[in-house]
Amino acid sequence: MASKLEEFISLVDVHEFGEKYSKNIDNERYFGFPLDSIIEAERKLRSAENKSIAYISMEYGLATSFYNTFKSSDGVGEKNRVINHQIFSNMRIEDYLFDFQIDKILDLPIYSGGLGVLAGDTLKSAADLGIPLVAIGILWEKGYFKQNFWFKYGQVPEEMNWDPHNYPGLIPLKNIIKIKFKKDTVHLRLWKYYVFSHDKKNVIPLILLDSNIEENSEEIKRLTDQLYKSSDNWTKIMQRSILGIGAIKTLDELGYKVDRYHLNEGHAAMAFVEKAKELDGKQLSNLRKKFIYTCHTPVSAGHDRFTTKDFEKILPTPEFSFLDKFGREDGNGLINLTLLLLSNCEKINSVSKKHRYVTHSQFPQFKDKITSITNGVHIHTWLSDNILELFDKYNNTLGDYRKDPLVLKNILALKNDEKFRKDLWIAHQKNKKRLADIFSHWHIKENIFTVCWAKRMAQYKRPSLILHDPQRLLSIAKNAGQLQIIIAGKAHPADSLAGTYIDDMMNTIDELSSEFKNLRIIMLENYDIFFGKLLTSCVDVWLNNPLPPFEASGTSGMKAILNGVVQLTTLDGWVVEANNKQMGEIFGYHHNQGDPIGSESDLRLKEDSEKLYDSLERLVSLYYQTYNDGNINFNSQWIDLMINCIAESHYFNSHRMVKEYQEKMWQA
Repeated sequence: MASKLEEFISLVDVHEFGEKYSKNIDNERYFGFPLDSIIEAERKLRSAENKSIAYISMEYGLATSFYNTFKSSDGVGEKNRVINHQIFSNMRIEDYLFDFQIDKILDLPIYSGGLGVLAGDTLKSAADLGIPLVAIGILWEKGYFKQNFWFKYGQVPEEMNWDPHNYPGLIPLKNIIKIKFKKDTVHLRLWKYYVFSHDKKNVIPLILLDSNIEENSEEIKRLTDQLYKSSDNWTKIMQRSILGIGAIKTLDELGYKVDRYHLNEGHAAMAFVEKAKELDGKQLSNLRKKFIYTCHTPVSAGHDRFTTKDFEKILPTPEFSFLDKFGREDGNGLINLTLLLLSNCEKINSVSKKHRYVTHSQFPQFKDKITSITNGVHIHTWLSDNILELFDKYNNTLGDYRKDPLVLKNILALKNDEKFRKDLWIAHQKNKKRLADIFSHWHIKENIFTVCWAKRMAQYKRPSLILHDPQRLLSIAKNAGQLQIIIAGKAHPADSLAGTYIDDMMNTIDELSSEFKNLRIIMLENYDIFFGKLLTSCVDVWLNNPLPPFEASGTSGMKAILNGVVQLTTLDGWVVEANNKQMGEIFGYHHNQGDPIGSESDLRLKEDSEKLYDSLERLVSLYYQTYNDGNINFNSQWIDLMINCIAESHYFNSHRMVKEYQEKMWQA
């Protein structure tokens, strides 16, 4: 009878196993985690008895620095560690004298932001729920990019370098697939990373494609170096082709029996083309039933469009002909990958109810096909330790939230419990003390009102809104109470407009350098998943101010409400479904059903900033009525808001989301 290790090797053909990886994979453990769970998952995916799902995404954010982190006997190399971080603030001397240090492993750098983190949370909840699923992505050997803030220059991108050969849990396979293009043949090595459930009983294999191997030319090797590299259309089309075509070839190569293909955004559209290019009639109709497409954006730049000439130069005739037939926009010679998938996937979803309405308006001919499944976040990843301990203390009232997050709505039964209200405040203050300790050189204090804006820097997200009128902001800090503001996020290197916002924000912050006793503002470089968890659990208020209706969903606020962090937000994305739930303040322009979509460049900065400041002033006043010179009013409405936030998180989690996918899209 074969040993467990022998069975694992028969299922997973590890490149250089004896020379490199045998030290961390034995008969019981895989980099410190149960080998049994991996073997069981690999068996299921090869069995035709299970209706397995292939989930295909350009990026995955897995929180590997703190959630289910693998152990390696080799340790973690210098390239895979993050130690020093810098800050730009209105305390220039501190910026010059200090950086802050958090010695941690780099989060597996195959993501850029919210889309990738959503994909990662999807895999983790699928693992928790025991769903047979395999994920496919790309091994980005230079990640996204390293962000630097330079005063008077704004964001200055720097190439990132990490070492996949020394990353715990990540293994190369002997398997190599080939994709033939019109002029080139691309060879791709397959890598694996295993996404475990929170209890380590179930596993989702994540397969990553890598073109940086000796069989390829130097130009081809670089195709999988940087995520969303946009220097030319050839690179973008090749990256999307590697993802989509490569995913189908990978599934065949590894012998996985897949029943449904879930394409996470239009980047993966070539997966459908690879399966459909030589089909017609009934065969094509049957294939369409097996493909699910999730559209994540109402913003024009989020829909991939390329000229027919660009595609024709790259793709063989069958692939190009299919694209030209089903993806061409009327009258302009462009092939639209969103249009291709809307035309061909039987099941399509937007990522919030508001986004469904916007998508119906943008693509009215597909209105009857497009449903909505609102995004969610993985509670085991994003719940802070102090709030988790609080939930455990009151589990008799809450129920088993680890298994079923829906029970978090039971927290409303504790709203009038004085001891719970006090414990909730204490748990939050412990989180805030951690934040104050990390940023101690910048005089961040746990007894000062703290608000955070942290997400991708994009025009429609209006990152500079809170700084639009610095004198009004300063007036609030002097009259209602001291303010601490934290800002973080990356702009795409090619997004010059967003880069300009960063430059303008830095100038405004610098102009407030003499006011730091009342108003402290810091901008954090290289916002990542680690800092996402820190900030969404450790501030008092989460600021979210996209221009409606251009936020498809948003998930950072969902992470914050899970930890009882009060919301200051415009009415867009997921927030529309939580309107009137008393989680904080909703301000600014409302986009009503029937209104025109409008322009994403008409930012309404003046009028919405005025409403933002009015709402902020009310929240600051309420906070200092609650917490004043060490005296705490545990009966304050502020604590009601915190409880309401946690209660709403019962719905906005990825367990509920994945169950909806399973019932409405994958099994139907």
